Amino acid sequence: MFRIIRNVKGATAIEYALIASLIAVVAITGMRSIGQKMQAKLDDIAGNLGDSGAPSGNSP
Repeated sequence: MFRIIRNVKGATAIEYALIASLIAVVAITGMRSIGQKMQAKLDDIAGNLGDSGAPSGNSP
């Protein structure tokens, strides 16, 4: 009887580890995707700021 209980506890621990691993993979994938989109947006903003930062010669 005690062996069955130990096996169930071990199986439960393995299931929790698999679920945690799956959650980690999904989170990392999502963060990487969001990071790439943010990087592209920030690069676009930086490019626009760089273009508008040049003096035009019409300043008062």
